[in-house]
Amino acid sequence: MQSGGGARGSRADQADQRRAELLEAARRVVLERGLASTRVADIARATNVSGGLIHYHFATKDDLITEMLRSTSESEIHRLREIVAEPGTAVERLDRVLRFYIPASRSDQSWILWLDAWAVGVREAHVRVILLELEGAWIEILAGVITQGVAAGEFACDDPQGAAERIDGMLDGLVVRYTLHAGNMSRGRLLHHARVATAREVGLDPATFEDRPPVSES
Repeated sequence: MQSGGGARGSRADQADQRRAELLEAARRVVLERGLASTRVADIARATNVSGGLIHYHFATKDDLITEMLRSTSESEIHRLREIVAEPGTAVERLDRVLRFYIPASRSDQSWILWLDAWAVGVREAHVRVILLELEGAWIEILAGVITQGVAAGEFACDDPQGAAERIDGMLDGLVVRYTLHAGNMSRGRLLHHARVATAREVGLDPATFEDRPPVSES
């Protein structure tokens, strides 16, 4: 006979699975309609469930959107930490961070989502909180890579935190320009600009990055 604890565990697992499905559906709908235009009814239709079921798991639309953005953010940060932890020199790890940060293409779904979130976050506090958490984690990890590079004698930088903040801001600006097709910038040129600016922040010759694996143009 199954114990009561096992039954409760099974129900909890089912609830977690349902929440995950709703979060994924919310992400798909937001990418199609935009954060500001997405309604609970749209997400219910995409998952073939009632709006009441969605509200059973998430009290409000803001709660659902916040959880979807936080789940996406945590997944990206987890992957970035994995990339940074991979073997290699500080230069190699820094370059991996740059290549992970920039979009895979102009239709990169993650960046489209975050660009939309930035616009909404100007007025919506629940979105802005997630953006600040994501930005803070990126800068913390990047500053850590720079600090380790300085300790290893590979970088010359007396302010890793400031350098990370400037690199982060520079990358955001380049990515917006690339995604919006401003100036016909290719992904390869975007990466080149990122490498040149980053090299200057950490006391490297930009040519140091030239032997790194190339990226495809798009």
